[in-house]
Amino acid sequence: MVAGAGAGIAAVPGGGRPLIITEDPVLLDDLLRLCAAAGAEPHVHHAVPEQSGADGGAGASDAGAGGVGWDSAPLVLVGDDAAGRVRGAPRRTGVFLVGRDLDDPLVWQRAVEIGAEEVLRLPDAESLLVDRIADVVEGAGRPALAVGVIGGAGGAGASTLACALAVRAARAGERTILIDGDPLGGGMDVLLGGESAEGLRWPDFAASRGRVGAGALEESLPELHALRVLSWDRGDRVVVPPAAMRSVVAAARRRGGVVVVDLPRRVDEAVAEVLAQLDLVLMVVPGELRSVAAAGRVAAGVRMVARDVRVVVRGRCPGGLDPEAVAGLLGAPLAGEVPVEVGLPGRVAEGEPPGAQGRGALARFCDGFWQRALGPAQGVPA
Repeated sequence: MVAGAGAGIAAVPGGGRPLIITEDPVLLDDLLRLCAAAGAEPHVHHAVPEQSGADGGAGASDAGAGGVGWDSAPLVLVGDDAAGRVRGAPRRTGVFLVGRDLDDPLVWQRAVEIGAEEVLRLPDAESLLVDRIADVVEGAGRPALAVGVIGGAGGAGASTLACALAVRAARAGERTILIDGDPLGGGMDVLLGGESAEGLRWPDFAASRGRVGAGALEESLPELHALRVLSWDRGDRVVVPPAAMRSVVAAARRRGGVVVVDLPRRVDEAVAEVLAQLDLVLMVVPGELRSVAAAGRVAAGVRMVARDVRVVVRGRCPGGLDPEAVAGLLGAPLAGEVPVEVGLPGRVAEGEPPGAQGRGALARFCDGFWQRALGPAQGVPA
């Protein structure tokens, strides 16, 4: 059973606006700058809002005047100068003590006294802090269930399965993003019949630095068959740096729902960044000995990074291995068997994506997988 992930985004209290508590003008300027970088408009106070009764400066408002209070703010950034004034406030999650003095031996004691989750020291923690604030702005709830699909051997049908999983998840009402992780695969948008659809492709993200906004990413991608797809184009090959790959996949996960990634068989540094963020990797292996031998080498590389690798056996080969034997030889749990679907290549050539026919063998496998992964309450219609 795979840990589930809900399709919706949890509501964020306080309108997604963090609360800053400080009287240090230099620290306040830094925090306002970092909030602006994350797209957040904070509330600012000198003390716990319910106790202050006075305007705290730019962006400030009292809890009783429509602002956020200590309990309702989604994130509280307490300046080191204000720790004493916050001491005694009700304990809650999402409190961070922020300061600049790297040599202060008492900072951890003050953090414990106010119930802070972490101590963030600027400027070293600026990137981390921007991420925390941006999560609040984007209404980050439960992250997406991220599933990778990789072929254990050439021609195993991994891209077809990845596409079908995404199509069936979208038809079940899940917010779904399909990511093409294989620059030599020809483009997942082609498999979906949308190579001419407007939207960004991987080369557009090659120069990305730092955090990618989850909402902006989703809105920028082509929408095909009720899902968003990030594919490669047909131009000259562009190398996407590992950091950009990591940022894009992380942004896709922050929107919740489901993320499906079609993976190449070679695990390089960029692919390793993707594997590290996946909840589960499905390795597609034909049920014959040579394919199993090839899959063993692929599995060895994937297991170095991925936390959970399972085998999907594709088709029954005459005189070949049964699914349990394939999984046993690879030393991985069996996720199931996908029978060869007669007529699927022809339908795909005519523009019908894999998994579109709810009564087909491929769709039935995908529906069963999502019912187990997402929970029985989220059934998939035929």
